[in-house]
Amino acid sequence: MSNYLGMIFAFSALASWGFGDFFIQKTARRIGSLKALFFIGAAGSAGLFPFVRNEIMFLNKENLLLLSVLGVIVIIAGFFDFEALKEGKISIVEPIVSLELPLTVGLSMVLANETLSFIQLLLVGVVFVGIVLAITEHHTHLHYHKRIFEKGVILAAIGAIGMALVNFLVGKSSQEISALMTIWFTHSLLAVVCGIYLLLKGEFGKLISDFKKHPGLIVGQSFLDNLGWVSFAQATTYIPIAIATTVSESYIAMTVFLGLAVNKEKLKKHQILGVILVIIGVGVLSYIST
Repeated sequence: MSNYLGMIFAFSALASWGFGDFFIQKTARRIGSLKALFFIGAAGSAGLFPFVRNEIMFLNKENLLLLSVLGVIVIIAGFFDFEALKEGKISIVEPIVSLELPLTVGLSMVLANETLSFIQLLLVGVVFVGIVLAITEHHTHLHYHKRIFEKGVILAAIGAIGMALVNFLVGKSSQEISALMTIWFTHSLLAVVCGIYLLLKGEFGKLISDFKKHPGLIVGQSFLDNLGWVSFAQATTYIPIAIATTVSESYIAMTVFLGLAVNKEKLKKHQILGVILVIIGVGVLSYIST
């Protein structure tokens, strides 16, 4: 039963992040990455507080250290990820960002001693290849070594490494403390740090006007991103971090459909193949893991 719940939460994260990334990219381009991060953090802090207020007094030094380290990495990784989406082409940036999947799986196996069968590892590889194919607009973009000078690539690479650490630490914190406390603490710290920075730059007062101009985008990105993180954190308390990450990270393939819907483009053959691989990989992995 616990495995089924874990998969349900993982698929919830997949759907939430799939739509959330679309809102995040537009919000970051309209108001800036730090403001977008602030709204996400503030929404998570206010929305989750009623559910964790009784847990706060029971946090010990080890808990606070783990959550603080996670919070710092969330801020750094989130900034680079958002800047990459803002500065680069999504068709170039997203395949680089998708590297967080194999990196997270590696961390969970090395540091958390998680074990995956050969079939599970094979399916993780199938899903990763499918994601890269699905979100790569042109086949020439598959040559990673030729992307080094593309705008946003370095930012995306740093963001991928950071997000892999975030995925792993969110899983460990959720398992050792609680999923809701993990997301509340990190997003509260995110809101405080971004808020202080905006205050020092004299831009904090513009948040209200920004919200009035783009309420739909800001509410959409804030709600969906928080829902995605809470769902992912809950998933890791029922199933291995590596499995939860593989399923939920398939959200990246969803972004291509939203982009295509807006730009009215057509899927290339390799993108169709990628989507098929993701669906098959996630489907089989979910079946054999429950």
